[in-house]
Amino acid sequence: MPPKPAPGRPGAWPSPISTADVVRAATRPGHPSVAGALTWWEEDRPAEGGRRTVVHVAADGTRRELLPAPWDVRTRVHEYGGRSHVVAPGAGLVFANHADQRLYLLPDGGGDPRPLTPEPEVECGLRYADPVVRDGEIWCVQERHTGDGKVTRSIVSVPLDGGEVRHRVGGHDFFASPVVSPGGTHLAYVCWDHPSMPWTGTELRVVRLSGGDPVCVRGGRDESVLAPRWKDDGTLYFVTDRSGWWNLEEITLTGGSRALYPAGEEFGEASAELGGAPYAVLGDGRLAVLRGRGELRLGVLDPATGTLTDLATPFDGWLPCLAADGATVCGVAYGPALPRSVVRVDVTTGRVETLRREPVGAPAAYMPVPRPVEITGPDGRVVHAIVYPPANPAVPATGGPAPYVVFAHGGPAARAIGALDPHKAFLTSRGIGVLDVNYGGSTGYGRAYRDRLRGRWGAGDVEDVVAAAEWLVTEGLADPERVAIRGRGAGGWTAMAACCASGVFRGGVSVSGAGALKAFTGSTHDFESRYVEWLVGPPDPLLYASREPMSRLAGLRCPMLLMHGRNDPVVPAAQAEAVVSALTERGVPCAYLSFDGEGHEFRRAETRSAVLAAELAFYQQIFRS
Repeated sequence: MPPKPAPGRPGAWPSPISTADVVRAATRPGHPSVAGALTWWEEDRPAEGGRRTVVHVAADGTRRELLPAPWDVRTRVHEYGGRSHVVAPGAGLVFANHADQRLYLLPDGGGDPRPLTPEPEVECGLRYADPVVRDGEIWCVQERHTGDGKVTRSIVSVPLDGGEVRHRVGGHDFFASPVVSPGGTHLAYVCWDHPSMPWTGTELRVVRLSGGDPVCVRGGRDESVLAPRWKDDGTLYFVTDRSGWWNLEEITLTGGSRALYPAGEEFGEASAELGGAPYAVLGDGRLAVLRGRGELRLGVLDPATGTLTDLATPFDGWLPCLAADGATVCGVAYGPALPRSVVRVDVTTGRVETLRREPVGAPAAYMPVPRPVEITGPDGRVVHAIVYPPANPAVPATGGPAPYVVFAHGGPAARAIGALDPHKAFLTSRGIGVLDVNYGGSTGYGRAYRDRLRGRWGAGDVEDVVAAAEWLVTEGLADPERVAIRGRGAGGWTAMAACCASGVFRGGVSVSGAGALKAFTGSTHDFESRYVEWLVGPPDPLLYASREPMSRLAGLRCPMLLMHGRNDPVVPAAQAEAVVSALTERGVPCAYLSFDGEGHEFRRAETRSAVLAAELAFYQQIFRS
């Protein structure tokens, strides 16, 4: 029998999707490894304190978790982490353990993990990320914290037999993507210095391992170079945005270079995490690549001919974390009706095998169908966004405007993707629509789109989310009296700033958002400590006051909900507490939730459930549902 129509004002529709369902789905598989018929990947365990483990699929399809609690496979390099494991053939699984940040080896033959790196003098003072295996050693980025608060980074090699860690390259503020040439003669890597970020300006360098100074072969302050891979002993592949788009090129050690497939599309992505892999080298010399505008699709590029062929898969988007062995490529893919999935593809036969899907926890009919849109923003500029309309088969469609929440992603150079998302379904199944905005500054639409935020954080992002909210109303999708905004991290800043600048929002939610620039730059972690110079400008009290929410609270009238982890090393909780105190003094309705043991990103199941419940209650209250 068809479901009975259920009464209820939008925002209060009965829904089968609980907070537990949403949290259960958030396993976030990532960073796969592949060798023949064997596959490994990292995966979250929200119900186990938010730890992360490694899952292994054997040749016969048997799937098992390699590291039980309390092991937690997470690196804290840059505080955002990234790839934390690597498979060492014939030896075992090497991983970074969150509790002490040391590298451990889980032997192939069984037994307990044993440490490969020394215990640091300062707690968690030696951190490792982005590991690769070469000739019995793990090459990776090391981050060193000293008792006086100083942070330095270098590339090191760690013997698998437990020998002394060897320093290989230093002299820059940041490093990524160490790769040794096939013959073992050269090391290539990416580096950059303050105030640059990986997506604003990096250098590709090569050093002869027998001695000599590193040589910069590509990149600089205004060119982002990513993901080097060796073609042979004298040639490197890499991704560069020199053309205005992250495209693939190759360069020889003698200096000759060429674009492999010039296109107005992205072959890479901005990420604060280390270990991204937007392409992989196949056994026959071709490349498995990701490319597109907005969403990235999977294809095979022949560097010799420049021919690129898209692969037929049921997925609309892929995360930039590919691994390959022979004709097999493995990655994490998704679609509007498909959750994040670990997928193996045989590029010869076209066979697609799904090894793992995030659990959905609700019938497909309750999942919203995302629709990409282009909105005309200020000065006629395009703003990219994704609409998730309310969806509930038990409630008859009214066709009228609905309450909507505008989502502002973090980063701020990250991007919103059009994946099946139980968090959004939690809202849309209750009658609250979602508009996920890729405001100017987001990755996925070329260098010029990212550079729109240069010097304009707190202005350009705010203008774009306000324009997106006004578009919802103009299009008749949203009730003008029931539009809210929420953001996490940099998106929390944007949400607060937008509520200060515009009366279009009836409420705002900030999760882990910064409120005051001077206090933020003086207390945040080293990785982003000078990013504000690119986003806003050099320290200037008047300029900073014109952008930061804390100095603009006089324009804020709507209720606010702020949530923060008490152990956040990126945006200290004092940022949220100062905003809450100021709003309370002004008589602006404000609720504040803080969580012990949580950092910039909430990982524990109980925290995530509490956040979802608080958000829903807040929206229902301000929308009077």
